[in-house]
Amino acid sequence: MEGQAKQAYFVNEAFNHEEPPQGGIAGGGDNLHRRKSGGNKELQLDVGGFKKGQGQDVVGSNGSDPPSMDFDDILPLIGEFGRYQKLLFICMIPFSFFVAFVYFSQIFLTLIPEQHWCHVPELDGLDVEARLALSIPMSNGEYNNCYMYDVNYTEILAQGKVMADPKWPRVKCRHGWSYNFTEIPYSTVATEQNWVCDDAALPTYAQSIFFLGAIVGGLLFGWVADRFGRIPALIGTNMMGLLAGVGTAFVSNFWQFAAMRFFVGFAFDNCFTMMYILVLEYVGPKYRTFVANMSIAIFFTGAACLLPWIAYFLADWKLLAIVTSAPLLLALLTPFVVPESARWLVSQGKVDKAVEILKKLEKGNGRQVPAQTYQIFADSCKRMREQEAQNGSYSVLDLFKSPRLRRTTLLLIVIWMAISLVFDGHVRNVGSLGLDIFFTFTLACFTELPADTLLTVILDRFGRRWLACSSMVLSGVFSLLATVVPVGIYSAALAIMGRFFVNISYNIGLQWAAEVLPTVVRAQAVAFIHIMGYVASIIAPFVVYLANISNALPLIILGILGIIGGLLSLLLPETLNHVLPQTLSDGEEFGRGQSIWDFPCLAKQVDDDEEEKRNADVEEVRSQAFVRGTQTGASLNASTGGELRSSILRRSVKSRNSTKL
Repeated sequence: MEGQAKQAYFVNEAFNHEEPPQGGIAGGGDNLHRRKSGGNKELQLDVGGFKKGQGQDVVGSNGSDPPSMDFDDILPLIGEFGRYQKLLFICMIPFSFFVAFVYFSQIFLTLIPEQHWCHVPELDGLDVEARLALSIPMSNGEYNNCYMYDVNYTEILAQGKVMADPKWPRVKCRHGWSYNFTEIPYSTVATEQNWVCDDAALPTYAQSIFFLGAIVGGLLFGWVADRFGRIPALIGTNMMGLLAGVGTAFVSNFWQFAAMRFFVGFAFDNCFTMMYILVLEYVGPKYRTFVANMSIAIFFTGAACLLPWIAYFLADWKLLAIVTSAPLLLALLTPFVVPESARWLVSQGKVDKAVEILKKLEKGNGRQVPAQTYQIFADSCKRMREQEAQNGSYSVLDLFKSPRLRRTTLLLIVIWMAISLVFDGHVRNVGSLGLDIFFTFTLACFTELPADTLLTVILDRFGRRWLACSSMVLSGVFSLLATVVPVGIYSAALAIMGRFFVNISYNIGLQWAAEVLPTVVRAQAVAFIHIMGYVASIIAPFVVYLANISNALPLIILGILGIIGGLLSLLLPETLNHVLPQTLSDGEEFGRGQSIWDFPCLAKQVDDDEEEKRNADVEEVRSQAFVRGTQTGASLNASTGGELRSSILRRSVKSRNSTKL
């Protein structure tokens, strides 16, 4: 939006008022009065003289102009974060654990001790050092992992030799491998099936196959969620993770393992995201930032930090697969505690069921809402659904039909792929940092807590663009610095700092894409962008595998990608304190006139009272097309029918105070 003399008002991206009737709203010609979402517990809604506060009857000022009410209007009346919502917040804990276990468990199922050598049966009677000295050639001062001397060891022992002759011929391991389980105190599927040397890439292939499953599962359960509801999709994805996860414990070869990982991938993100969105739908805008970010910061981080120690103390990869998968069975209890998505019910025309759920929340929170309020809400939802049918539909392809919107979309894809690859690369590279993997993994995962907490505090002060740029560039710089210091505590500390900063950029990216893209195609576009992120994650295990060539290579690649992604983010428009695009034409114009050097924290904020005073004198400057795009069912469809296709994504759906552009 341009405009030194233009004033616009933010409308919550997930909820929109319907289009006013042709004569304008009572009391105001063509002026469009929009809801403000400040910090007040008493919601003041002004739509043609229609006002409501907590517990008040809701009436229209004109019989021909029915008042409009949506979820953000009614939530303050039934309680934005009351007892019921707090219970839902607690119910997020098991699902946060599920996604951490699904995402990270393969790391500990396929660990391979760095010290492993060819097994020579004839030397089993000797201690480790004697066997190595006699059978394993040296390479760069260390015993070779993949070759042994090709001699008759029975004769060598009979001759009394205790040291190998470097001139002896060499051959690849013939009888399997011996492993030093001092640092990794248990056998894994990789060590039992000897996925080393020529087969060392098999765990990498399995991890990439896991992400292929995540793509297929995202599409499949996204369809299930839109067709049958969020709760059936939530249960289905967790049951898939349960069956495939437990099945992993009974595999006997690589292809069976890869197949199980593919189906476990179906549960990745989905096993938590649907619960995540369900809870956010029932939390008022004032509390969504806290619920969205802190559920990840506390619950997900806690599970990720706990996982390596579960593996350590179980010391059995089969038992680990079962223990980290069996709890997904708890998802069957979800319908008894968690209500179906009221917004999905509305999108399906089941308004009465949605009202029943809201009444349940009202009772659980100890509130009293007049019956007339629910009637107004139901009537508003029905009118929006009728308008939705008349409005037509959009697809991701529409984003590529205009030059600026196409450029923005391509930038989002490239940046998100860079962020996803760097994030997953840091997650999986902990084994190459030269320290105990259990401790290092825990410490690296713990960075999620301060990253999320810090972001919750500063994101709405400093904006998205420069925070995304600085965090990505810093992640890249620390990753590169980790390659020029000695391997060990120093390189690990720098790499963990790189992980800390990419956590910040990852969280920014989740929200930024949802804000930059137009409402009418937002859900589909965000889903598409995150699927492209999965594509990048497929590559990440191969980047980490380069550590077999040089420990520095993965960090060099992650560092370069981080810096490039950070610099590219400066080309995207800032969204803080700007009205978000609703229609495709808004998306084309969004950010026009912004400078790279604009800093939201330096911009003058307009006081709410001053803004209200000016509101009466400021004419609506947006086109009628923009008004229709803001208010019609296309926006409703974007926020209901496809909302949850986005991934752990959209960690906060925020409602901001009105501000002057």
